[in-house]
Parts: sequence; C-alpha cells; structure tokens
Amino acid sequence: MSGCRKRCKREILKFAQYLLRLITGSLHTDTVEDEMEMATVRHRPEALELLEAQSKFTKKELQILYRGFKNECPSGVVNEETFKEIYSQFFPQGDSTTYAHFLFNAFDTDHNGSVSFEDFVTGLSILLRGTVQEKLNWAFNLYDINKDGYITKEEMLDIMKAIYDMMGKCTYPVLKEDAPRQHVETFFQKMDKNKDGVVTIDEFIESCQKDENIMRSMQLFENVI
Repeated sequence: MSGCRKRCKREILKFAQYLLRLITGSLHTDTVEDEMEMATVRHRPEALELLEAQSKFTKKELQILYRGFKNECPSGVVNEETFKEIYSQFFPQGDSTTYAHFLFNAFDTDHNGSVSFEDFVTGLSILLRGTVQEKLNWAFNLYDINKDGYITKEEMLDIMKAIYDMMGKCTYPVLKEDAPRQHVETFFQKMDKNKDGVVTIDEFIESCQKDENIMRSMQLFENVI
C-alpha cells in the first residue's frame, strides 16, 4: 500500500476511532458536568427508550452519545456549516466541503436543514452496527442526491468527485484528472443492468454484494469497533 493510501486510511480510522470513544465513554467531561448531562438525559426517558428500541445501541450507550452530542452541539441540533467544520478535521489534506454536504443530507432524514440527536443515532446505528443490507440502503440514499429513488450517472459522478476532493493530496498526484469519471463509467456499466440510464436500489445492492472491495469497506467500522 502506498504512503498516500495509508495516510487516507489512517484518517478514516481516526474518524471511526473518534466514534468509538464517544460510544465507550472515553471522551468525557468532568464528573459534575457528567452528572448534569445525565440528569438532562433522564428528563427524556421515553425518547431514549424509543431510540433504544429503534437502534442497535443500549440505553447506557445512548446516554453517553447524548452527552457527547450536547457537548459538541449545545443547541441540540447540528446545522450544515457546523457539520462541515467538524468533518473537515478528519480530512485536513483535502477539501471535504462537498462530500460533507452530501453526508449531511444523508443524516438529515427529514430534510429540515439540521441533524438532530435522533437523526445522528439512526445513521450511526446503521454505519456502525447495521447489517450489510442496511448499510447498502444507507449508501444508496447517499448517492441518490435528489432522493427520487434512482442513482444517475451524474449523481454518482458528483459523489465521486467530492470523495477525490476530500482525499486531496492523497489522490491527485497518483490519479489523472478524469479518474473520477472513468471510475464512474466502469461502476455504472456494472450496476445499470437493464441499461436504462439509472441505477435502482436493487441493482445497486446486487452489484455491491458481488464486489469484494465494497464488501470489505462495509466492514471497516465493525473492525474498528
């Protein structure tokens, strides 16, 4: 593996490890603040019990996640600009703005311009502990930029360009400028089974499940956590 690819992988692992520290409680405030935040959580027992039933986290994990979420976002929600600022810390070598925009929209399931704790937990539960099917459904939603139930070649190219921009120096010295388009052409040909110019959820999932590299990437967070 080249030095650039190793550095990129380290950044992704760093992000995963940050999530791990949130879940295990390694990121914590002092005792007084902990107690205050836990007290705040206990004012929402029905919401927590509902989230516990809907997610793959325990009540204790949800309490820890809530404390960390409130520390980062005292208002209780994350707007897109704050999300971009947080995400950029994990990819300082490139420009993660556009990819963070797409990622934010994937977390913002009710499309109200902000990510609530509930939105955060729902997405995180899938990314960290979801089944392969759930993760692929989530990934399809990320690529389906206009949320019409299909992925077009243009949408896939927009996401791919955003990923290359985010990787920055780890990518551009190695790959040609038209690499994202070539990458998309190859993948789209494989995925668009009936050649109608769009990729459906079924086509997307079937193609991904047959690709060993994609399947390995689906296990990244599981391996870290």
